[in-house]
Amino acid sequence: MQTEKVIAHIVDWLKAYATNAKCKGFVIGVSGGIDSAVTSTLCAKTGLDLLCLEMPIHQGQSQVTRADRHIDWLMENFQNVSRQPVDLTPVFDSLVAAFPKVQNEEERLMSLANTRARLRMTTLYYFAALKGYLVAGTGNKVEDFGVGFYTKYGDGGVDLSPIADLVKTEVYELGRVLGVNQDIMEAAPTDGLWGDSRTDEDQIGASYPELEWAMKMDEAGKTIKDFSDREKEVFSIYKKYNTANKHKMVPIPICEVPEQLK
Repeated sequence: MQTEKVIAHIVDWLKAYATNAKCKGFVIGVSGGIDSAVTSTLCAKTGLDLLCLEMPIHQGQSQVTRADRHIDWLMENFQNVSRQPVDLTPVFDSLVAAFPKVQNEEERLMSLANTRARLRMTTLYYFAALKGYLVAGTGNKVEDFGVGFYTKYGDGGVDLSPIADLVKTEVYELGRVLGVNQDIMEAAPTDGLWGDSRTDEDQIGASYPELEWAMKMDEAGKTIKDFSDREKEVFSIYKKYNTANKHKMVPIPICEVPEQLK
């Protein structure tokens, strides 16, 4: 990959899109992970305003620290960057207290994880409307179009997606060239929606390089019969998520009413 040229291309695309939309800049949620670190740096390089939101909800301290350091680094290097901490923990706790009790604890925890992401989306759009900014998405290609590893109308609710045509290993390459802090580069990817230390790989059952491989194999028309052992397991995991989350990757279905019925 011609990394420096890719960076310049994305920065130019971001600036042109915002200018054509008559928006002053961008707002982004900074989590302490590689995707938000790279995306926020690309936005900062446009020279347009960038508001970085910190939105902890029972967040692990290591994630908070990485996010803080990254925003500090951005503000030291780009005059157009500002920060806004918003503690969503009490909002989340109040919402949880208002929900009725349920029997299935596993389903409850999954619903609450998605609720965290949707609270953050609501917060991002509050500030975007307030300041005339665009909400920048942080999803990469494997997450957005491979396994659908994001929350519908949560972190999937954005105005534009600067890195959604890059797989995770390419995002790391951009991070290396951009000078993203080493603690972020070395941290295991996590969605940060559970209040514990579980990683993306813990949840999915495969690493991002493995999922990238499976995505390429699927695009090449390979089937489960073409593999054995770990490759077969990884391909099966990829297909399971790709199938189950297809509804996130296609337009919302519309029931078209025949003209003669109107």
